[in-house]
Amino acid sequence: MAKFKIYKLHFKAPLHISDLREDASVSQKTIHSDTFHAALIACLAKVGEQIPENGNLGCIISDLFPYYQQDEKSEAIYFLPMPLQSSLPQFSDPANAKKVKKVRWVDARLYPQLLKGHSFFHGNGNDLHLIQGTYLTKASLPEDASGSKEFIKSEVMQRVAVKDRAGHNDAKPYYVDRITFCDASGLYFLVSGDDTSRLDKAIRILEMEGIGTDRYVGFGFFDTITKREDGTPLKMEIETPSGADHQVSLSMFIPESKEQLSQLLASEHVAYDFTRRGGWITTYPYHSYRKNAVYAFLPGSVFRRTENKESMGRIIDLTPHAQDISINHPVWRNGHSITLPIIINNRL
Repeated sequence: MAKFKIYKLHFKAPLHISDLREDASVSQKTIHSDTFHAALIACLAKVGEQIPENGNLGCIISDLFPYYQQDEKSEAIYFLPMPLQSSLPQFSDPANAKKVKKVRWVDARLYPQLLKGHSFFHGNGNDLHLIQGTYLTKASLPEDASGSKEFIKSEVMQRVAVKDRAGHNDAKPYYVDRITFCDASGLYFLVSGDDTSRLDKAIRILEMEGIGTDRYVGFGFFDTITKREDGTPLKMEIETPSGADHQVSLSMFIPESKEQLSQLLASEHVAYDFTRRGGWITTYPYHSYRKNAVYAFLPGSVFRRTENKESMGRIIDLTPHAQDISINHPVWRNGHSITLPIIINNRL
């Protein structure tokens, strides 16, 4: 049984999270664990908190995943990433294949079945009714006028840039994708580990700082919820299978070594996706400098299980090394990932 603490983020303002292309007209709808970890570390540094030499907060966090909640008193429906597959099921009806391929999120209450190798979409296909857009759930999600079940809404609005990143006057119009959440929904993350003191202090500061871009116009502000109405802590318990020889990641993952990566990939059922991580330095006066870049595996990636551990990966320093840069602190990128054991039968 895997046990986690839950931290819910209820956004009081629109959200914009830049992607790799840094195109403001497109925003990600979730936040990666390494991005959130970097924001938390920056908050601690601003108030003079001692940052550990290895950049470790004392606990491991997942990516920020969506949850749907009708109102403050109703139960939240938590979603986890659909594990990637080395091959997809075959359907006689192409429409069913497209429907299954769109699924990105699985109700956490169904996740133990996936981990045990249960196939939702084989045989007579009776479970296809569980698919609601990009979500797989038995619950009923709200439907808008267009028939969409998506409770994370995207709206593009026009803005005007007065200065560029280097501070030069360069007034020109651009477009920003505003992300909002229906009803009492938002994003949440899982925490593995008992020492959350640094995390708790940092996230209270981040509530006031905001997350993402355009914070200077009110984007990205949120409230953190860690307890139910009755005061009991929010927790998630996921029943995991024994004897599993694969694992699925719930955070951004950077391998500890080439040798570890080679072992993790030594299976025909491995399925993964990765992306380049870097971005701009946020410490004044180095805002115009980029961090070093590294590639990290995305949540939902499936690897061979080589150790009986609930986490893997490392935190690395991306401080650029150039003659005209002398930053007096590391620039951490968190690639330490929560993992869950999973039995792979090569099916969804």
